[in-house]
Amino acid sequence: MLVLTRKIGESILVGDEIEITLVRIEGDQARIGISAPRHVQVYRKELLDEVQEENLRAARAAEAASRVNSEAKPKLGKLTPSIAPAIIKKSDKSKNRTDD
Repeated sequence: MLVLTRKIGESILVGDEIEITLVRIEGDQARIGISAPRHVQVYRKELLDEVQEENLRAARAAEAASRVNSEAKPKLGKLTPSIAPAIIKKSDKSKNRTDD
């Protein structure tokens, strides 16, 4: 990591298109200004890290829920013979009602 000392109003250039300027110092915080072309995305790292972590948690939760749902669905072939016909007959009756 390159560490530089800057005074208020002084800048740092990153490549040819990005300029970072020290605008103000208040206590233990430095206010900086960033001039960059519109196609360059500029993010606060701590916010980006937080969003990425939340996305990871959401993806893991969705994956776990999907796994639980697929394991919980009963398979018609696994039902006992006395139960499977009742389910099929009930399903057929409900179809006939909608056709009327």
